[in-house]
Amino acid sequence: MPTTFTPLASLAGGVLIGLSAVMLMAVSGRIAGVSGIAARLLPPFGDNATSGRFAFIAGLVAAPALARIVTGAFPPQAIETGGVLLAVAGLLVGFGSVWGNGCTSGHGVCGISRLSIRSIVATLVFMTTGFVTTFVVRHLV
Repeated sequence: MPTTFTPLASLAGGVLIGLSAVMLMAVSGRIAGVSGIAARLLPPFGDNATSGRFAFIAGLVAAPALARIVTGAFPPQAIETGGVLLAVAGLLVGFGSVWGNGCTSGHGVCGISRLSIRSIVATLVFMTTGFVTTFVVRHLV
């Protein structure tokens, strides 16, 4: 299963993610953890900041359309598995985000940049788990 490394697109994406995290912290004092932002859109977390949360999630959803407008094509995407495995994977990721008290954006982007030991450990755990899972699926199964 070959992959194509795109350094400029990757750099631009990283800059945009970092910029959005800094802007959210500067404007609202909140950490840009996508799982926490999305979870607080559901009851009983409703508060006065729901419009900002909706805007943040809407930006995530609108990003591929914006990429199409800018580049003339949607970003390439390939899903090479069935719906059942995707559903199980989604549930496991959701469980991990709740159990780990955050997701890759909260711990990996914002937590590490704040030198949070908890976030550094969490990031090491989910990255190691991802590496091991990828190795097992690609080479042992």
